[in-house]
Amino acid sequence: MMSKNKGVLIVISGPSGAGKGTICKKLIEKNKNIYLSVSATTRSPREGEIDGVNYYFLTKEEFERKVKENGFIEYAEVHGNFYGTPRVNVNKMLEEGKDVILEIDIQGALQVKENFKEGVFIFILPPSMEELKRRIIKRGSETEESLMTRFKNAYKEINYVSKYNYAVVNDTLELAVSKVEAIIAAEKCRVDRIKDNTILESKEGLIHEQLYD
Repeated sequence: MMSKNKGVLIVISGPSGAGKGTICKKLIEKNKNIYLSVSATTRSPREGEIDGVNYYFLTKEEFERKVKENGFIEYAEVHGNFYGTPRVNVNKMLEEGKDVILEIDIQGALQVKENFKEGVFIFILPPSMEELKRRIIKRGSETEESLMTRFKNAYKEINYVSKYNYAVVNDTLELAVSKVEAIIAAEKCRVDRIKDNTILESKEGLIHEQLYD
């Protein structure tokens, strides 16, 4: 029997307002084998948040100890709090054949790229900068100053698209989700991802016999 292949690590990034969070949510809803990685953080839980579900809530000392133990695939400090992706959880799911999504910023994605060369890196783009601005405004949670900051950051972030394997324009949500699903399906068919190559080797041997016997 052919052994189970490892899952695929899918890293999704993009500017605020591009819709990467919504795309990830839809992917998980539609695909039982895709899981969203739960991050660790040193910030306090917000009302309704559950440890191990929304985040793994750690003290600063616990987080720093895990950093020293190389316990994170990536980590960063954001607004005075630390956030990181636990290595052991991701490895466990991948070994079980589950696909894992990391929805993280560009800084984190570049760290992951150093640790997981076999990861699939997908950048979510808005159809236009005008549409991106409209989406951010529609949230109704931004001041004029924060809106301009997010918009300037978006321009900077889009310059990193060349660091990724794929770019998906989120014009229509369902189409964008379908494109990401197609990318994952194609990646699973790559020969270098097949754990047990005995079938491929036997096929090559059979063809050789047929040609030269």
